[in-house]
Amino acid sequence: MRRALTYVLLSLGLLVMTGPFLWMALAAFKTPADLSASPPAWLPTEWTLANFSELLDRMDVGLFFGNSVVVAVFVTLCNLVFCSMVGYALAKLKFAGKKAVFGVVMAALMVPGNLMLMPKFVMMSKLSLIDTYAALILPFAAGAFGVFLMRQFMSTVPDELLEAARVDGASEWYIFWRIVIPQVKPALATLSIFVFLGSWNNFLWPLVATNDPDKYTLPVALATFATDPTQSEGANGVLMAGALLIVLPVLVVFVLLQRFFTQSIATAGLK
Repeated sequence: MRRALTYVLLSLGLLVMTGPFLWMALAAFKTPADLSASPPAWLPTEWTLANFSELLDRMDVGLFFGNSVVVAVFVTLCNLVFCSMVGYALAKLKFAGKKAVFGVVMAALMVPGNLMLMPKFVMMSKLSLIDTYAALILPFAAGAFGVFLMRQFMSTVPDELLEAARVDGASEWYIFWRIVIPQVKPALATLSIFVFLGSWNNFLWPLVATNDPDKYTLPVALATFATDPTQSEGANGVLMAGALLIVLPVLVVFVLLQRFFTQSIATAGLK
């Protein structure tokens, strides 16, 4: 009885969490008549791809999608490289001020991201990087969460393994790339998911840092489309199709890295 009750509660929670996504996905294939039907129906009475076709006609989806891919991929790669390097230094190297640096990282975790919006904008403006891909990538090239995550996972790598490599004459770069990195692949996959998800869905900073529509990411372009009365009136199906296009890449990344993500959770706390 307890197990059955647990499954019922988990199923209800799953329905609550996935309900909006399922409604959005199904609405993207509905006709205007189905979208305005009362009472609303979950399944379309007539499946159609007209919303996607109209979305491609009204918006340069390829350009905005490409901008989002470029920004999200580069931000993710930068975080994997820089956060793992800093995490390795904090976990396995001895240097003056190590505790102070780690304290700064922990303090940065407590600062709300929106609080740094103005300093980031001023910095990018002073560097004349507004309306460039660099302005969308550089402020997020490394994050305190990523450094903390990599530091915690790299702390589980046995020190004896690294000492043996040093005795054999291996350099720190060799130890880092060839010994430590293969040991923390689950952590790298976890960080990839979180960073890619955050960068792909980032709306406020791209909206502030870009004035040129050609540099808009897909969330900004879709929001601009939705707030334009001349474009979005009666286009609920088109908006649902655009929202589905935003969600799908994140789902693909999660499915591809799910095994590593699950492994990172299962091994968390083990040493």
